[in-house]
Amino acid sequence: MSPVLITALIVAGIAILIAIGYINHMVENSKLEKARLRADLNDRIRRSRDVSDNMPGQLMSPALKLMLSRLELQLSERLLPLDRNNAGLRTRIGELRDLVAKNDAIPVRNPPQQIVNEAKAKEVRFLLENLHGQITRSAQEGLLPANEAKRWLGEIRHILVQLHFEFFSNLGQQAMQQNQPGQARLAYERGVQYLRKQSDPERYKPQLQQLEQLLARANAVVLEKNQPAADEHNELSDGLQSLEPEEWKKKNIYD
Repeated sequence: MSPVLITALIVAGIAILIAIGYINHMVENSKLEKARLRADLNDRIRRSRDVSDNMPGQLMSPALKLMLSRLELQLSERLLPLDRNNAGLRTRIGELRDLVAKNDAIPVRNPPQQIVNEAKAKEVRFLLENLHGQITRSAQEGLLPANEAKRWLGEIRHILVQLHFEFFSNLGQQAMQQNQPGQARLAYERGVQYLRKQSDPERYKPQLQQLEQLLARANAVVLEKNQPAADEHNELSDGLQSLEPEEWKKKNIYD
């Protein structure tokens, strides 16, 4: 065997080893990318379903339920080729297709939830932040048309205002029931200030008027509680009553 042939075989062997290494590298990268994509899709599906299932009923509309179901369906259909043996995923896709086919008649089974403390308000706010992120990314990927995504981002701001209105109203009413009109007044004041800061105050005029009425009522109760009774005497009133008119005049002269 000539030296040239030996050299050629060695070079060919090295090239084959490099090619095998490159192919293995590509296969591993493909597996890692599929695993990353599968994990990402599962996370987005979970987040969409979390909003759909846990949003308080008074803040969930059929239109929002439909949009979330459509979004979950699109993500699930993307996931299916990466997880073909997932029977639960196939079943869920069937359920989502049936829901989306109902359009505006889609059922909304979310029960109403009382928002009476800061922890609950933060929980709902987190759901809205989650929804905002889902819509923004879906628009970037073309799952939602840009104009529809813009409309939904505006709707999220509206739901956030509703959340604050309900929170401050309930907080104030709870304080009034506990005979704490001062705390109620503070809650109503915060609600009024929040609504007055909105870019579209006309839209929230009824809610603002309601809070202003509640604020006036709480303020009246506070003033009534702080007003001394007719038969009560504090140090100042006792001192004034002890001064006769002549004495008062004399004090004015000599002071």
